[in-house]
Amino acid sequence: MKRILSTLALIATASLGALTAGAQTNAPAAASTNAPPPAWTTNAPTVEQRLESIEAYFQNGDPTAPYTDTNGNWTVNFALSSSIINTNLPNSTGRYVSYPGAGHNAWLLTSTALVLFMTLPGLALFYGGLVRKKNILSVCAQCFLITGLTTILWIICSYGMIFGGSGGMHGQVTPGAVNVWGEKYTQGEAGHDWIPGIVGNPKVCWMFNNVTSAPNPGYSYWVSENVYSMFQLMFAIITPALIIGSIAERMKFSAIFVFMTLWILLVYNTQGHMVWGVNGAMNGCWNPDAWVKGLDFAGGTVVHMSSGWSGLVLCIILGKRIGFGKENFTPHSIVLTFIGASMLWVGWYGFNSGSAVAGDVIAANAFTTTTIATAVGSFVWPMWEWIVKGKPSVLGFCSGAVAGLVLITPACGYVLPHGALWIGIAAGTIPWFFCYKIKGWLGMDDALDAWSVHGIGGMCGAIMTGMFARQEANPNLAANLSKTVTDHIFQPQVWEQLKTVFFSLILFIVGTIVCALITKVLVGLRPTEEVEIAGLDITEHGEEGYHA
Repeated sequence: MKRILSTLALIATASLGALTAGAQTNAPAAASTNAPPPAWTTNAPTVEQRLESIEAYFQNGDPTAPYTDTNGNWTVNFALSSSIINTNLPNSTGRYVSYPGAGHNAWLLTSTALVLFMTLPGLALFYGGLVRKKNILSVCAQCFLITGLTTILWIICSYGMIFGGSGGMHGQVTPGAVNVWGEKYTQGEAGHDWIPGIVGNPKVCWMFNNVTSAPNPGYSYWVSENVYSMFQLMFAIITPALIIGSIAERMKFSAIFVFMTLWILLVYNTQGHMVWGVNGAMNGCWNPDAWVKGLDFAGGTVVHMSSGWSGLVLCIILGKRIGFGKENFTPHSIVLTFIGASMLWVGWYGFNSGSAVAGDVIAANAFTTTTIATAVGSFVWPMWEWIVKGKPSVLGFCSGAVAGLVLITPACGYVLPHGALWIGIAAGTIPWFFCYKIKGWLGMDDALDAWSVHGIGGMCGAIMTGMFARQEANPNLAANLSKTVTDHIFQPQVWEQLKTVFFSLILFIVGTIVCALITKVLVGLRPTEEVEIAGLDITEHGEEGYHA
């Protein structure tokens, strides 16, 4: 097995090096700085137009709007003015060229670091404290593995499969540029989706070609696309890492390697494009032609439902841990879990508020609603424990906080504070009941309750987004979803959210089964009984988390 993996790694490294070299060789020459003025207009920009463009920065709006007519055609020629008050303007060919806004870019840079902090070390410590001490390093190793693996896939093709394709890279490709396949692009060409609305097209940004510090106006007017791509990478990292919570202590390291590779490519990238791609089939906020007018601000379906339900399917396929129901599986360190949960809460502000992709009023509202729902969830969960068991546990406080974060994730940028309050109450009640009763009734070994908290929690959050979304919370709702978001509990958006949940579940369940079966054929899924009993730390990594 080691020889096979080593050979594959060498082949992949050589191939990617050749592709990268080819792309660099075919890169077009830099445009001349002495290019003649464009012929598309003879009007110089006015002071009023420039001021309107500056105002767009503070409102996170389109900086080019003052310079175009109702059909999107340019009405001014910046070559006729030496002023550079506004840097979002067409170049000598009339094509849109943009520079990031410092404040918005700074917030997303910060948010990116916060979301990575959620996985390393937040999730690793949270899950690590919940397993037995003989398996803590296996959890840490799996989180690190997923971080590196996801990044490699992201650079190669995952980013393009989600955010490339029709409409996703418009304005970012230099006319005449040649990709690694030797194909030339025309002005503004992004290529078409591999499967319209379902799977994007990574050709334009293969190996991060054309992903620069300039914004991609399909996703942000003021944030560098390379920063935006790194922000989204952190979501792609933590999502498969959450699956570990369902299958902890009983899956081979090599199996996790193979399964996660397949799952990211098949399940995560597909769901990401459908929900977040600018032309995604379930992106109701931005795509007027979406098949389903779904809303998912920061990942209720893309991150939490996908990981939770995929974890459930995978844990059923794997079977229960040896000794489950007979031996003591008590968490070995609630202190580590408490620290990890606290880190998750802090990092989640980047996760949710950063998903506004700007430091604007929507980000401020997301920050507020995230705080309310999380605090309420962390209060309600242990109160139920106090009522039922007579004692509120520290694990209950931690679980309630995480559940609150999960449920508010799809809703944070669409609901008002009072909606966040009700979502927090649901977060402390519904996942708690699934952990307390439902999981036992079903007899499942969902090791660290990933399905109950993330799968069920993400589903509830998605549905409650439809109930509490309000036009006042997000102007995009009034502009694009005025027929479904009517500011009532049982508004038409609830039905759209139910459809989003249904189609998402089909992808998660079927996709996970396919990935698990392929993995089983290639490398097997479970370690031997002796390895599992001895613990994955010493047997698979040759290390121990603790030394007496």
